[in-house]
Amino acid sequence: MKKDIHPEYFPNAKITCACGTVYEIGSTREDIQVELCAACHPFYTGKQKIIDTARRVEKFQERATRKVVEVTGKKAKKIKRTARKVAKREEKEKSAA
Repeated sequence: MKKDIHPEYFPNAKITCACGTVYEIGSTREDIQVELCAACHPFYTGKQKIIDTARRVEKFQERATRKVVEVTGKKAKKIKRTARKVAKREEKEKSAA
């Protein structure tokens, strides 16, 4: 191996999470800041936590609700027709049973 090309290794590097949890591990960086860790990640905790610094989730939800409301023309007719067909099919299944 070549000498003097590898980064410096810190055996007691600190990893600090946004929730306040601090871990000490070996790394090539002395101090690391993270947003999520095993103590606060939704996969491990089972609780949903939305980290949204740029309002992306809210913007998406607004667009999604707007699209549902703005359906007009041929698409609206097609949706209504499909809903009627499904309702008829369900009625037939109920009466046959």
